[in-house]
Amino acid sequence: MLANRKLILAHFWLAFAVFGIALALGAWQMFIRSPIGTWLSNPELYYRSLTAHGTVMGYVFPTLVAMGFGYAISESALEQRLVGVRWAWTGFWLIVAGSVMAVIPIALGRASVLYTFYPPLIGNVFYYLGVVLVVVGSWIWVALMSVNLRVWRKANPGAPVPLAMFANVAGSYLWAWTAVGAALELLLQIIPVAAGLKSTIDAGLARVFFSWTLHAIVYFWLMPTYIAYYTIVPRAIGGRVYSDTMARISFILFLVVAMPIGMHHTFADPQVGAGFKFIHSAFTALVALPTLLTVFTICASVEIAARLRGGGRGLFGWIRALPWDNPMMLALAFSFVMLGFGGAGGLINMSYQLDASIHNTQWITGHFHLIFGGAIVIMYFAIAYDLWPHLTGRELIDLRLIRTQLWLWFVGMMVTTFPWHWVGILGMPRRMAYFDFADPAIAPQALSVTLSAIGGFILLTSGVVFLVILARGMRTPQADAGPYRFALAVHQPATVPVALNTYALWVGLMIALTLTNYGYPILTLALNEGTSVPAVYVGAQ
Repeated sequence: MLANRKLILAHFWLAFAVFGIALALGAWQMFIRSPIGTWLSNPELYYRSLTAHGTVMGYVFPTLVAMGFGYAISESALEQRLVGVRWAWTGFWLIVAGSVMAVIPIALGRASVLYTFYPPLIGNVFYYLGVVLVVVGSWIWVALMSVNLRVWRKANPGAPVPLAMFANVAGSYLWAWTAVGAALELLLQIIPVAAGLKSTIDAGLARVFFSWTLHAIVYFWLMPTYIAYYTIVPRAIGGRVYSDTMARISFILFLVVAMPIGMHHTFADPQVGAGFKFIHSAFTALVALPTLLTVFTICASVEIAARLRGGGRGLFGWIRALPWDNPMMLALAFSFVMLGFGGAGGLINMSYQLDASIHNTQWITGHFHLIFGGAIVIMYFAIAYDLWPHLTGRELIDLRLIRTQLWLWFVGMMVTTFPWHWVGILGMPRRMAYFDFADPAIAPQALSVTLSAIGGFILLTSGVVFLVILARGMRTPQADAGPYRFALAVHQPATVPVALNTYALWVGLMIALTLTNYGYPILTLALNEGTSVPAVYVGAQ
């Protein structure tokens, strides 16, 4: 039984409430940029909306999901009450305060800098301070996950850390180190300028600091999804995890190789040397390894479930035996499809030569929405559906509506992102408030952009249905869902090698690789003189 259900529910409800607002903003953005919309009299409104959408989706929403899910994992997997509940609530309220503090300047047109900050653009100082509060609130969660694991280890010396908790703590450590890059950019570069202490900023150095965070944050977003792949899906469909060892290796690989890859986002930036761009490109290729390992392990786990259901005829006969009416199975299948297409696009982005043809085009927008909005968020839905009866004591009874919501999200995301990839190949830039489709040069792209706008409204419909399902789930008859459990492995380990049960070696490698891959470029740029440029203040009259 989850002892702190109110804490977990608070995180999930806030996460999905701000998600709904950001989703509506995203649909509106696609509408006004499409031929079916009308040009804005003030294009700056578009960038306010874009900043709010990105800030919520990039920082607030996934962080709250990871925190709420992390607290549930800590109590359920470790079978002990959460240590530090008051601190957990403090972290939650810091995120609430930070979100409000950041949104107000955005709404007033004083912080239209997008969630990536884009120096030398400088917004109102309270926007950045709000982001800092969100990060500090999340770091409290990181500390609590480590503390709770330590308490459990003292009570269970030498025992294997449950897989869900092992992955959860790995994700928290990844986030703690990932956020350092953006924190350094804010504290050393942006906030002093926003506060009026300086009037110039080294935009190149700031971008390198942010690249520290820019791509590794994706793997923090991914962690709850991968935890669901390994520890929820097999149990939900009546199977077992194919290999506990392979699962642990996957999370360790994410911890080690997800960090030193961000400079592939600066291929077009002249201040970063070609040698370090190549190194980061190579590490970006390596990060595909834990994903490929996961795809193999989860497919094997799913096959086990199907064989147990009697799907034993022929090489692929088990596929038909899978419980396709189970929302968790459906969510997994959709997530894998979108992860496959999104990952294939990522191979283009990591190539120095190929990236040049799609850099800063709508291709990039399609790629990261397919990964985050597609493969990741659909599993956030699945996590919420799986946890809801345990958090509310009430059953989610309308499985048909849940399946409809998942189908709408999958179809909407494909209809939205595929046209973006196409127009990106044709050269359409991203971050534009509107396009003149009367111009013969881009008129042929009007249909694709219209399709993406239609996809956006399908996504909005799916998001509304999702919130309705959760709200209705608060009013259904009470039911005892029993203890919340995670999937077991086919061969549940009695002992685990120290290297697969602890983090010191892997966190050390993560830090060392990051410092090796970023240290010299950052030091060189910091020592260069005359590289700062005048700040451009957003909203200045």
